[in-house]
Amino acid sequence: MATVFLSIPLRRYTGGEASMDVPGATLRSLVRNLEERYPGIAASLVNPEDADRLMPGLGAIVDGEPANMGLLTPLEERSEVHFIPAIAGGAIAGGAPVPERDGGGRCG
Repeated sequence: MATVFLSIPLRRYTGGEASMDVPGATLRSLVRNLEERYPGIAASLVNPEDADRLMPGLGAIVDGEPANMGLLTPLEERSEVHFIPAIAGGAIAGGAPVPERDGGGRCG
């Protein structure tokens, strides 16, 4: 069984449980098994517009590597799977670049 680690927002489906062992040969089968155990969690994991992908803004790390194959990603018997919010940065809302700092921390 794979060991699954959930980010804080996903723990509302598990009663606060942060990690659990779940069977599955692929991320898709693992998510199905999670859904059986924790009804409603799949709606926060699977993209409704593309059933082979995770929700936008959500990432999966399998054995330390990004799950670039989406829900088709294969799992090993002792895999570790982390579902985490995607991290973005480098721009301010509206697409403007982040302003450069002068590095000295001075005002004016």
